[in-house]
Amino acid sequence: MIVTTTPSVEGHKIVDYLGIATGEVIVGANMFRDIFASITDLVGGRSGSYERVLERARREAITEMVEKARALGGDAIVGCDLDYEVLGKAGSMLMISITGTAVKLA
Repeated sequence: MIVTTTPSVEGHKIVDYLGIATGEVIVGANMFRDIFASITDLVGGRSGSYERVLERARREAITEMVEKARALGGDAIVGCDLDYEVLGKAGSMLMISITGTAVKLA
């Protein structure tokens, strides 16, 4: 399935707009990752543990959106928008949501 942030798919004609497809994932922060991330923040550098969690959650949200687009009969998803939101007490949860329009290609 083609997934793009653009309103069209280069080289393909959109013949039908099937509806909005979404994917949402909420992940919690682990106490040990928080402690390690705090140390990383103090000494500088990137927090690999958080980056891995973020990458996994983003992939899961995209996969969920693709499954919903397939259920609508879509060949592609255009106009995708990925958003991140901190939730919960003291920002202990991260929500990743992606939205796009499922389309049928010629």
